[in-house]
Amino acid sequence: MFDTQIIGDLKSSHVIHRYTANPVLSCKDVPFSSSLVFNAGVTKFNGKYVMIFRNDYGNLEKKRLDGTNLGLAFSEDGVNWQVQPKTCFNIQKNDEVLRGPYDLRLIVIDNRCFVCFALTGRHGIRAGIAVTDDFEKFEIIDVTLPDNRNVVLFSEKFNNRYIRLDRPFTMYSRQGRERFDIWISESPDLKYWGNSQLLLAVENVPFANLKLGPAAPPIKTKKGWLTTFHAVDFDPSRGQNGWEPTWQKRYTAGIMLLDLNDPSKIIGLCREPLIAPEAQYETHGGFRNNAIFPCGMVLEDSGEVKIYYGAADIVLCLATADVGDLINICKPL
Repeated sequence: MFDTQIIGDLKSSHVIHRYTANPVLSCKDVPFSSSLVFNAGVTKFNGKYVMIFRNDYGNLEKKRLDGTNLGLAFSEDGVNWQVQPKTCFNIQKNDEVLRGPYDLRLIVIDNRCFVCFALTGRHGIRAGIAVTDDFEKFEIIDVTLPDNRNVVLFSEKFNNRYIRLDRPFTMYSRQGRERFDIWISESPDLKYWGNSQLLLAVENVPFANLKLGPAAPPIKTKKGWLTTFHAVDFDPSRGQNGWEPTWQKRYTAGIMLLDLNDPSKIIGLCREPLIAPEAQYETHGGFRNNAIFPCGMVLEDSGEVKIYYGAADIVLCLATADVGDLINICKPL
């Protein structure tokens, strides 16, 4: 059996710089019903920054949520965002789809914007891939069998194969416990996926004792693919840490470096968190406090990396780092 050791205090990496005016987006910026704004896919597309954010709506004062939809925003600088007046990527509800899509990732491949998303249905949690050219029409390419919580695409093919990261979300998990890992799969056409193999397991990450999952889509550098992930630790001594009576988990962001030509090989791993919950907006006043969840990462020509992350499941924040610094903290295994 696994020995779930308590992790203790965690700190963000010294290479990370939080945007001083965080959050960059909250429910106050949304022109339609909104309570929680977080977990946004972000990319550069046709010369502009584009964001699709998760929007949970209900009654913020009464701490009641009624549903989830998606908002669309554009930016010239990646900091100041103009939210569009209506929701986007609305999937018609039926007997299977109850909520979704949500927790998006955006990836540009061959000048088209691909969208990875999650859906919650009667028969489990499913992950999907869609594509759009205008953010008005979305073509769904594939939706997984239950249960797969996260899928994240790479922006290039490898040996004429698309590659994605997976986080299977099996009910019984490993040895009957909630213990989920990151896997990697390939496809000739984005629809049929296979040759799946384990990439990173919980026991390989010193600041996780519960589960892992892919975060923002990987970015290509000269040294390899910089790849973020979310890492979760559990501590039964934690009491009420948000809206729920007990929220005993903590979400942090980690980072690793994957081989440039074979991303199934980890060539470097930061053995400490990249971003740990420390700021007030990450640790207090949220739906689930102590939660860091990156879904977007942009590499600028200057070498600056912008990392967009949900904080405490209530606001969207920005952190930056130098790409060379991120590579250097990923130490060989």
